Amino acid sequence: MKAIRGATTVAQDSAEEIKKCVKELLLEIKQRNSLVDEQIICIMFSNTSDLHSYYPAKAAREAGFISCALYSSLEPEIDGALNNCIRVMLLTETDDTPKHVYLNGAVNLRRDITKKLNIAIDGPAGSGKSSISKILAKKFGILYLDTGAMYRACALACVLGGIDCANGELVDKLLSGTEISVKYEEGKQKTLLNNVDVSDNIRTPEISMLASTVSAHECVRKKMVDLQRKIACENSCVLDGRDIGTNVLPSAEYKFFLTASPEVRALRRANENKDKGYVQNFDEVLKEIILRDEQDKTRKIAPLIKAADAIEVDTGDMSIDDVVNYIMMKIQGKI
Repeated sequence: MKAIRGATTVAQDSAEEIKKCVKELLLEIKQRNSLVDEQIICIMFSNTSDLHSYYPAKAAREAGFISCALYSSLEPEIDGALNNCIRVMLLTETDDTPKHVYLNGAVNLRRDITKKLNIAIDGPAGSGKSSISKILAKKFGILYLDTGAMYRACALACVLGGIDCANGELVDKLLSGTEISVKYEEGKQKTLLNNVDVSDNIRTPEISMLASTVSAHECVRKKMVDLQRKIACENSCVLDGRDIGTNVLPSAEYKFFLTASPEVRALRRANENKDKGYVQNFDEVLKEIILRDEQDKTRKIAPLIKAADAIEVDTGDMSIDDVVNYIMMKIQGKI
């Protein structure tokens, strides 16, 4: 069972206005969530104390919502609260991610839902960017864009084409005839190389190191950044990488820079690789982490650096849940 929330405001306290706005709100919730009547178990309304002309539950009944339980309540008076507001919660039999709906003046109650939301997560390898970003995207009900996967796909294209990733001229020529794209299936990102899903192929330690090399080329970064900006312009999403807040989306409202000591990050990466079937000893992974840091920080094009307005989070002694809760608290505080 899933709960779907919503709210709207009415222009005036009249029966006709309440009927109109309640019907509009419920139909919009039903459409956005692809609901059929049989999936709606109960609809519960509350309205601010300045609305007296008509019960929202009765308006719902007249709007055709007759196969579920309906309930209305009056909210207590709260100083500074939104006026002429009707809130609703639908209890539904669905496994899909709820799409909450806020209309008219009520859009200001949930600006994280009613306006495009872009969250930039930057940091070095092993700082927890991908894990944190995926959870944040799920909690906010928005897309997760793994920008690192795009550069890994570029590296894989070079390997398959027999091209040296350090040779910018050859890489540029190869990528001019190469299509790299992303698609989403059941909320998960798939990375495509010439329309072939390479999401698993790009996760080897070899490709990880080569991605750092190939991403230093201006031709590569321009092509990938253009794609990343296009996706972020069209969708609310969480983007993680090394230059999201400084280069890809410098105007993003929410920016975070995750970090941890090289030793902590190396241990995490070694455990991740082990789970994927790539066994490496700790010293080897630590050496790669330090080398990757140096490459990312010293490259001429969009180096790894904390944006001046980003919030730094040392994840070394924090659990994933601790980091997620901290970031969500900071975001909600600004919303």
